[in-house]
Amino acid sequence: MRISSNFDSGNIRVISAHSESDIQLAINKDNQSDFYQWFHFKLDTRPWISHCLTITDLEKSAYPEGWKNYQAVASYDRQEWFRVETEFDGNNLTIEHTPEHGQIYFAYFAPYGYERHLDLLAWAQTNDLCEETFLGNTLDGRDMSMLTIGEPGEGKKAIWITARQHPGETMAEWLVEGLLERLLDEDDGLARLLLDKAVFYVVPNMNPDGSVRGHLRTNAKGVNLNREWATPSMDKSPEVFLVTEKMQQTGVDLFLDMHGDEALPYNFVAGSEGNPNYDGRIAQLETAFKNALLTATPEFQDVFGYDKDEPGKANMTVATNAVAHAFSCLAYTLEMPFKDNIEIPDTAYGWSPIRCKQLGQDVLVAIRAVVDELR
Repeated sequence: MRISSNFDSGNIRVISAHSESDIQLAINKDNQSDFYQWFHFKLDTRPWISHCLTITDLEKSAYPEGWKNYQAVASYDRQEWFRVETEFDGNNLTIEHTPEHGQIYFAYFAPYGYERHLDLLAWAQTNDLCEETFLGNTLDGRDMSMLTIGEPGEGKKAIWITARQHPGETMAEWLVEGLLERLLDEDDGLARLLLDKAVFYVVPNMNPDGSVRGHLRTNAKGVNLNREWATPSMDKSPEVFLVTEKMQQTGVDLFLDMHGDEALPYNFVAGSEGNPNYDGRIAQLETAFKNALLTATPEFQDVFGYDKDEPGKANMTVATNAVAHAFSCLAYTLEMPFKDNIEIPDTAYGWSPIRCKQLGQDVLVAIRAVVDELR
C-alpha cells in the first residue's frame, strides 16, 4: 500500500498507514500561510478490500464548517469524479471506501490540472474570434494568460471574467470552461448576439502557482489574492497587478469573479452594495442579472448567501468591490459549493464539473439580460 501526492495539485501528508483499516493523514498548509483545506492524493493498494482513511486535525483548517455534510470525491481514471462515503466528527474526516482497482485518486473537489488549463487556452485561441495574451509571469515563473473573445469596436462593452483567485476552488475554472465552450460556438445564437455587443476578457486561472502547489487559498508566497486588489504589487501579487493593469487599458463594464464556498451548499452571488459609489443603477443591474439567472437555471438561488455589506462598509481589497468602485460597473462574485446544491442533490456526484460547466453556459443568459444597459 502506498500513498503519494507528488503531482500537479497534490497535497497530503501520511502520518501512519499500518493497515487498510487504519490510514492516518493530514493536509499540508499553503506555503508561508496557515490556510489548509485542499487535498488531492493517490492510493496504490489491493482492490476489493475495505479502506478507512482519516484526515486529522481539521478543527484548525481554514473552514471547519465546510467538512459538515461533506463527501469527498474519488476517481480511477482522473476523468470521472464520484462521491465516496465520508464522515466528520468535528476534527477528523473519515473516508470509507472499497476500491475496485489498484489505483484510486481522492480529492477535495474534482481537480482542474495545469495541463488541462493549458489545453483550454490552446483550444480557445484556435477560434478566429479568440486571442490568447501573455500578461506577465507569476512568482514561480508561470504564464499569466488572458483570452480576448470578440472584435473590439465602437460602443462595445468590456466584460471581464476571472476564476481561481483561490486555487483550491477548482469549480471556478470548470465553470469558465463551460462558458467558453458556448461563447465560442459559432452556431449558438446567444453567443453571436453577445459578441456583437461586447468583448470578453477571460482569465481562466488567476493563481496558477497555487493551483500546481496544491494550495487552497494563496499564491506561491502565501498571499490571498482576493485581498490584494487595493494595492497589488509585482513582488507579492503579480497576478492581480497584471490583471488590474490590463483592466485600465480595456475598461470594465461588467466583472464576474468565479469562486467556490466550502460551507454553503448553494450557488449564489455577492455584489458591491457596500461600496461608496453603489447606486440605484447598479442595484437595478444586479436585480436584472439575478432574475435572468434564476429563470435560466434551477441551480441558482438568491435566498442563501453572504450577509450584505452595510453602505460604505465594503472591503475594498476584494476584487468585486475594487473593480466595481474603480469602474462604476456591475460586479459580482459567483460562489459554487464544494458539497452539493442541496436544492437539487445528486448523491452519486454532488456538485460536479458537468454542473459547473452548465452553469457557466447559463451565466451567458444573465449577461444577455444586462448587456444593453451596461456603461
